[in-house]
Amino acid sequence: PVRADPDALWRIVSEQCVPDQLQNRDPAPCAVVDLDGGQDHGYVIFKDITGARQYLLMPTARITGIESPALLAPGATNYFAAAWDGRSFTEARAGGTLPRDWVSLAVNSAVSRSQNQLHIHIDCLRADVHEALRRYAVAVGESWAPFPVPLAGHTYTAIAVPGEELTVNPFVLLADTMAAARADMGINTVVVVGATDIRGGPGFIVLADRADGETGDFAGGEALQDHEACPAPLPPGPATAK
Repeated sequence: PVRADPDALWRIVSEQCVPDQLQNRDPAPCAVVDLDGGQDHGYVIFKDITGARQYLLMPTARITGIESPALLAPGATNYFAAAWDGRSFTEARAGGTLPRDWVSLAVNSAVSRSQNQLHIHIDCLRADVHEALRRYAVAVGESWAPFPVPLAGHTYTAIAVPGEELTVNPFVLLADTMAAARADMGINTVVVVGATDIRGGPGFIVLADRADGETGDFAGGEALQDHEACPAPLPPGPATAK
């Protein structure tokens, strides 16, 4: 199977999508190849083999994963922001605009991933996770704090980020504001979820977890996503404003 090869995704990016875009102006087999900032700062969006609506955002540069120093370098691409914009592909497959608090982006830790090319999972949130975030929204503030209940069986730390668009880079946010994270980024997982009421307006909840061999937690934030189902799209009209 394709998953058995840890470089399968990198080969799709480097040997298929990017050359096809450069030679033929066709991103196939990717949905998008964005090279506006050059190949060192570009990205692709690719339909994952799992789930009807799941897409992956991947850099066009060789960046193995969350542990890569390139993600924290000055001028680094905000891949999470690009992935948030890429939710339109998931929404198209879901049949229309999704409520923003059902849309999630996830990067697994180095110990829980199967591929050695950074990939951000774009898909809907699990219903139980959505309910927990709704119920305990008041517990999420503008500094990192433990989320009150486990999510998908694991303990997460959460922070609220205001704004309709993701102007904060979650990798940098984690490294700069959570003690000990920068020293070992590879054992962290990061999940970004849209939110409707951060300081009275749209925003995001950023969730982080650390791998812990003693508890059997491999920090796979993708587990907070649902690759099988999405909620019904919003009705057309003003309610679809993002």
